[in-house]
Amino acid sequence: MAGSTLRIASRRSQLAMVQTHWVRDALSAAHPSLEISIEAMATQGDKILDVALAKIGDKGLFTKELEAQMLVDQADIAVHSLKDLPTNLPEGLMLGCVTEREDPADALVVHARHADKNLATLPEGSVVGTSSLRRLAQLRHHYPQLTFKDVRGNVITRLEKLDAGQYDCLILAAAGLGRLGLADRIHELIDPSISLHAVGQGALGIECREGDTAVLETIKVLEHLPTARRCLAERAFLRQLEGGCQVPIGVNSRFDGDELVLTGMVASLDGQRLLRNEARGDQTEPEAIGIALAHTLRSEGAGEILEEIFAAVRPEA
Repeated sequence: MAGSTLRIASRRSQLAMVQTHWVRDALSAAHPSLEISIEAMATQGDKILDVALAKIGDKGLFTKELEAQMLVDQADIAVHSLKDLPTNLPEGLMLGCVTEREDPADALVVHARHADKNLATLPEGSVVGTSSLRRLAQLRHHYPQLTFKDVRGNVITRLEKLDAGQYDCLILAAAGLGRLGLADRIHELIDPSISLHAVGQGALGIECREGDTAVLETIKVLEHLPTARRCLAERAFLRQLEGGCQVPIGVNSRFDGDELVLTGMVASLDGQRLLRNEARGDQTEPEAIGIALAHTLRSEGAGEILEEIFAAVRPEA
C-alpha cells in the first residue's frame, strides 16, 4: 500500500462487484482518509461458460488473475467469495481477513409452474440446474428421481434460463441471492441434513501479500472472529482431503458453548456413497478440528471416493 491508497482487485461479475463495493464502503467508513480504487477483471472461470467447471480445472478458476495483480504490485488486496478461494494459496499471498458470514445455506429457486412444490415434492424427472458437484452428489443421494443438468453463467443469467423454462428449478447460494437483492426468489432453504454447504460459503475472504503489515492493519477492521474460526476449520478439512472446489465435499460448522462443531461430507458423483461425520474441539484451534475430521472420513473410505472422482473429472491434457 502506497501512502493512503488501497487498490482492490475484483472479478467483474455483478455479484463480485456488489461484494467488492461493500468492502470498499466499509473500509472507507473505517478509514475516511483512505483513497480506494477498484480494478475489475474477468477470470478464467468467468470466460469459459460452455464447459462444466469440473472439466476445466478446479484450482483457482476465479482467483488466479486477481492474485497475479497483487504479486506484480498492481493491487494490494483481492476480494473473493471465500468458497472460491483455494485452500493452498500462491507463495507470497495470504488470507488476511474473513468477513462476517451471511446464511451459508443452499437455496431452492423454482420456475413459476412449481410454486406449490418444494424439493421433496417436485415431480419425478424435474430438471434441477446446478454447476456444483457437491450439490449434485448430495441431491442425487436424497432425490434420485430428479434429473440434473449443468448450468453456467452469473446468477442473473441462471435465473433467466430458469424463467425461460430450461430448468424446473435451480440450486443457488442463499448468500449470493441476498447480496444481489434477490432474496425473494428463495423458495426454500435446503436443510443441512440434505445438503451441507461449500467450504467458506456465505463469507468473503480478503487476500493480500504476506508481510504487508500496513494492508493487514487496514483490513483487520472487517475481520469477524467467529466466522474466521468456522471457516478456518472448514478450509483445513478441505485442504487435508486435497479437494478443490469442484469435488463433492460439504460442511457445516457451529458453536456449542466454547466448542466448535464441524460436520463434513464426502460423496461419490452418483450419490450412491455418502460419508458424513463430525468433530468438535476448542474453538481457538479450529484447524485441528478440520484436520481431525478429515482423518476420520479418510479412515471410513473418503480417500477411495475422492480418487475415483479425481480420475473421472480431471481435465484432459
